[in-house]
Amino acid sequence: MSSAQPEPFGRLPDGTPVHRWTLERGGTRVRVLTYGGIVQSAEVPDRAGAVAGVALGFPDLAGYLAFPRPYFGALVGRYANRIAGGVFELDGRTYRLPRNNPPNSLHGGDRGFDKRVWDAEATDHGVRLSRVSPDGEEGFPGRLAVSVTYSLTESGALRIAYEATTDAPTVVSLTNHSYWNLAGAGSGSAAGHELRIGASRVTPVDAELIPTGEQAPVAGTRFDFQQARKVGLGYDHNYVLDGPEAAELSDPASGRVLTITTSEPGLQLYTGDHIDAGPFGPGAGIALETQRFPDAPNRPEFPGAVLRPGSAFVSETVYGFSVR
Repeated sequence: MSSAQPEPFGRLPDGTPVHRWTLERGGTRVRVLTYGGIVQSAEVPDRAGAVAGVALGFPDLAGYLAFPRPYFGALVGRYANRIAGGVFELDGRTYRLPRNNPPNSLHGGDRGFDKRVWDAEATDHGVRLSRVSPDGEEGFPGRLAVSVTYSLTESGALRIAYEATTDAPTVVSLTNHSYWNLAGAGSGSAAGHELRIGASRVTPVDAELIPTGEQAPVAGTRFDFQQARKVGLGYDHNYVLDGPEAAELSDPASGRVLTITTSEPGLQLYTGDHIDAGPFGPGAGIALETQRFPDAPNRPEFPGAVLRPGSAFVSETVYGFSVR
């Protein structure tokens, strides 16, 4: 029997109801909204047993409607991160997307998956969200059927499993856009956290944060997190993962540790330099987004982001919590 429980969480301006699902297991409590597939909170203990929320979020729906841009906790799609110029070509056809991060398209456009209300059903220790993105939504081709399952393992890890199928060739990259502050959401800057990333290469970007196509070694540069060190600010970059062990983030003061494993080839490190959302300011949290590479639809040298009929987009990321 599922431990996930729903409750009303307000209504959108058009009257559409939003619900919040609470998952509890293994010492972790996670709350997920049907609006945007948002991870509203993740509560875990520190080394002394004191419980605090470690994912940035708002206490009510109004906060998410007032401050949509940080994408706090959101399920991002149809294509996570940036597509250069809001345009890509697929099978000889050109598709144009909203340039909501001028001059580029970001996180699925003006009304991406983060601004949609999802259907929800209980699963074993979790909740499955689903919706159909119609052909042409935000400029993307194909009718995309998507399901995303949030569940807690016996040890209290948060597992997010994504699946999507299409009736026409399209591009897909789905991620979760949680910002983490292991000292506690709203406790100040997360810049003192220590970070390790399982990547020996990074994809350099131009002035518009679009990858140049290069995969550059991180050794000896400020991008080198192969050994844990303080993260600071000034990062919004995609790392080329060496394997499934993507990252480890820790807060020395509280002892909380977050580990991320994934089936995805990339990890976006964003240190939240531009957060300006109510009580949360720059550096209030660190986003670690597992993903296909930014602008991969325009970069044939990058791992493929094209989904075709008869195939499925399948992805999994696990967020483990512990103390030391």
